[in-house]
This record gives sequence, structure tokens and C-alpha cells, in this order.
Amino acid sequence: MMSAVRVKVCGIQTLPEAQAALQEGVDALGFVFAASSRRITPEKAASISKELPPFVARVGVFVDEAAATVGEIAAYCGLDTLQFHGEETEAYCRSFHGYRIIKAFAASPFLSVERCRGYRCGAVLLDTAYKGKKGGGGRVFDWRLALPFSGSSGFPLPLILAGGLNPGNVPEALESLKPYGVDVSSGVEKNGIKDRELIRAFMNQIRRWECQKNY
Repeated sequence: MMSAVRVKVCGIQTLPEAQAALQEGVDALGFVFAASSRRITPEKAASISKELPPFVARVGVFVDEAAATVGEIAAYCGLDTLQFHGEETEAYCRSFHGYRIIKAFAASPFLSVERCRGYRCGAVLLDTAYKGKKGGGGRVFDWRLALPFSGSSGFPLPLILAGGLNPGNVPEALESLKPYGVDVSSGVEKNGIKDRELIRAFMNQIRRWECQKNY
């Protein structure tokens, strides 16, 4: 059964990881092209992408990359969505035609709704703030910081929640914020590798929450 909450598993590095996620009903796969322990080469991402079935979202994650390089990688790997985690401007994000855009921001008391609203992108992603790096640290932030961007706040862009999500805490996250989607990486890993049982548990928790809401 597919989930109404959209789910992206990020940091895919092998075809078996991708296949396991899709078999458990995940909507989108993320390939990290920025500095990270989960960084993947364009060649490897392209080889995985071409083996995926249709209607699967292929998301490239970039941090302050040159626009020309992003365009080259996106075309080569068959990406349909670009996720920007750096200081990319709204004009920069608008320069990519034919792609869905996700703009990520570090959750902070100083992050304004007005700043995020100005991007007019496909969705806003909120992640934990880290010193010296952009996301991927597996820590939860204070979800109260995301309330102005939540599904019930009237914020006009879809909210994707990231940062330390796992099978144990995702129901609370959904109940607190009712996001359009969730983005998970380390929370479904064992020894740095995506684990099908953890992905299944994550998806089952989401479906259970959805069934309770619809009962």
C-alpha cells in the first residue's frame, strides 16, 4: 500500500539499496553529490538511475554547486528533482528549467517564513542545523521551529521534514507537523548501509499513523 505522506530515502549508494526502498513503497530516492559520507559519483548514480522503473522521483542533492555542473549532472543521471542545501538564491533555483526544486533550510528561531516563501519552489525542506556542514547528521531538531511551515499553518509551500527521523519518532513528527513529506537517511541504516527491515518499519509506522487519522 502506498503512503499518502511522501517519503524520500536519501543517500542511496547502490542499486540493491534503491530496489529495497522502492519495494517498501518509497516515493523518491536521493543521490548526494555534495561532501558527505554518502556522496556518490555521477557515473554510479547514472548507472542506478537507468535501472529504476518509471514514476520514481530521482533527486540530486547539491550544496552551493556551480549551476553548469548541476545541469550537467542532472542531465547525465536522469534526475527530475534538484534539492539545494546551501546558500543558493531564489534566482539560482529558478534558473533550472524542467526540474522540480526543493530548497533546504536549517531550522532555526531566526529562519523567517518570508525568506522561505520567497523561493516559490516546489517544496521547502527543514533540516537540523549543524556547525560546519549542511545536513546529514542524523539529529532531530526542535519541531516547534517548523510549526510556522507546517501543513496546518497556511504556509503556501509543501513542507518536507528531515533531520534524525527513524521508525521510532516519525509518527510523532507526522502528528506534530503534518508535513507533505519526510526525508530519511541514517534512520534506516545499519552500519552505514540502507536496511530493508528498517525501511519497512519506517513505512509501516507512517501507514499506521495514516490509518489512525482516517479511521
